[in-house]
Amino acid sequence: MDRPDLYALDGFAAVARHRNFRRAAVERGVSASTLSQTVRELEARMGVRLLNRTTRSVALTDAGAALLERLQPALMEIGEAVAEARSAQAQPQGALRINAPEPAIEHVLAPMMGAFLAAYPQVRLEVTGETALVDIVAGGFDAGVRWGESLAQDMVAVSLGPPQRFVLAAAPALIARVGTPQHPRDLLELPCVRVRFPSGAEPAWEFEKDGEELRISPPARIVSTSPALLMQAMLDGAGFGTPFEEAARPHIAAGRLVEVLADWSEVFPGPFLYYPSRRTMPSPLRAFVDFVQAWRG
Repeated sequence: MDRPDLYALDGFAAVARHRNFRRAAVERGVSASTLSQTVRELEARMGVRLLNRTTRSVALTDAGAALLERLQPALMEIGEAVAEARSAQAQPQGALRINAPEPAIEHVLAPMMGAFLAAYPQVRLEVTGETALVDIVAGGFDAGVRWGESLAQDMVAVSLGPPQRFVLAAAPALIARVGTPQHPRDLLELPCVRVRFPSGAEPAWEFEKDGEELRISPPARIVSTSPALLMQAMLDGAGFGTPFEEAARPHIAAGRLVEVLADWSEVFPGPFLYYPSRRTMPSPLRAFVDFVQAWRG
């Protein structure tokens, strides 16, 4: 049997991770047809089918799953060796791939991106907005951004910013029509708009005052995974909502929204940049970690 080349093995691993030729091809910067041909040639050289393909899905065969299990650590080791060699260069360069939820992108990452790119002109940023928890290693990301309760224990975490809070707010017209809630439980009888995660979970609203903690799940007139849609619904008077303070502040200052029950709004730690604990780090990631720490200082 011809010895499979590293390019073909890495291409197979990318398809196996994504379970999709198109997404894997985008990651590798080639066409889906080219990647498909690479995997077919690999299977031909090995004399075994690695993937079962249909028009709608890609699945690993038993042989493919066994190969991937052995292959992933080896590819990771090779990637780290290359990253270590690159880290010796004077100027960081290459891609920095970050997975983060949209609110963290908008309010935390976006304000620092221009200064970071100006400081490191040879680094290319690839930021993917995703609310669902992902395996950043399997997904091909260098780092992720999540809040503390979602961080895996085996990750290195670096704080990205100061504490945050959600604010309970509504349009002045809605408050004039239904009244101002005096206690969080009043929201159970008032129109609300709520976020739903891609997993289908709808997080409860949490309140705290003088040691009393409450978690309520008011019925919602609008439920969405889109923070922008929920904010527009609030501005239109559809219901009370709990956006991040950073998102609500301009509208409150302009009088388009009114904050209520401010003394019940609890503060929690801001998001963290997290990445695998490795002997070496790719130079763009090392540069970004150093930049974040300086930015916060």
